[in-house]
Amino acid sequence: MRAQIVAWLLVALTSFSVSAEDEGEAKQAPAQPKSYAEQSIYDKPLMERYVMDEIRNLRTDFQALEKRMVVEITDRELDVADKSLNYANVTVTYFFYLIAGAASLIALVGWQSLRDIKNNTKELADQQLSEIAEQYERKFQALERDLKRKTRIIAENNKEIERINEIHNLWLRAQHSQTPEQRMEIYNEILKIRPGDLEALTHKADAAMEMGEYHWALSISNRVLEVDDKNANALFQRACAYARLGAEEQAISDLEVAVAESASLREAAREEADFESLHGNERFDVLIDPESNP
Repeated sequence: MRAQIVAWLLVALTSFSVSAEDEGEAKQAPAQPKSYAEQSIYDKPLMERYVMDEIRNLRTDFQALEKRMVVEITDRELDVADKSLNYANVTVTYFFYLIAGAASLIALVGWQSLRDIKNNTKELADQQLSEIAEQYERKFQALERDLKRKTRIIAENNKEIERINEIHNLWLRAQHSQTPEQRMEIYNEILKIRPGDLEALTHKADAAMEMGEYHWALSISNRVLEVDDKNANALFQRACAYARLGAEEQAISDLEVAVAESASLREAAREEADFESLHGNERFDVLIDPESNP
């Protein structure tokens, strides 16, 4: 139908073009007499009106045809889209049915296994965590003990440093003291801080000798020698005490051992006032001056 309409439209346009060309030629060429048939076709106004109406009808029909085609194409596209949507909906529905079936199968068949796996995994994790926690707890306890021990050592060292500083200050005071009684008090303070200090006891014995307390000096020297029988200063102080008490041989014997342990005491013995009673004794003279021995 559409092809026929197009053919009619072409014929009509051809007729119009031919008519236009004939009219142009008629204007250019001199007028020639027309036959009755030609006049009946081209010179009648009704024919033009007819042709114009036909063209208008063709145009109207063509527009209606185009409208129907657009509607039909749109309907077909909507139909295709509807079918595609329906197909997708069905596919997704079947897919979810398949997943639900598989999940149901797993739930029915493997629930017990999954629960066992979960429980075993939880137990294993708890066991590993417990072991790790115990290991770190033991390490922390060891670190805590070590830290406490080091803290105690540091505290003891600090106390020892304080004692050393205090004792050092007391020794300085003792060096600047004028009387043996003052030095005796300082030595007693040192012994309170550090009981059994052999050096403090030896100097205490020397202070006792200066105070004329020979028996006391002897007793103090014996206390030192009970701990260290080769202590040269204690032997020297005991020799002084023996000399003052009249035990010359014992004094010389202690002095010999003291000089043998510390040669510097030979010069001290030569100038010591406590040994005045020993001068003239051959053993003593040889001891303080070996070159005088014939």
